[in-house]
Amino acid sequence: MKEEDVLAKRVLDEAFRLHTELGPGLLESVYEQVPAARLRDRGELCVKNL
Repeated sequence: MKEEDVLAKRVLDEAFRLHTELGPGLLESVYEQVPAARLRDRGELCVKNL
């Protein structure tokens, strides 16, 4: 599996996990910030979309 595929899977897994835990209807910023923070906590490098 390519490195990009592995990274994409990690990001998507975290996004799905968040959606399962918190459900739909939150602001888009929540769905961006929370997975990024969780990935950073696990040592992944995350940058914000500008």
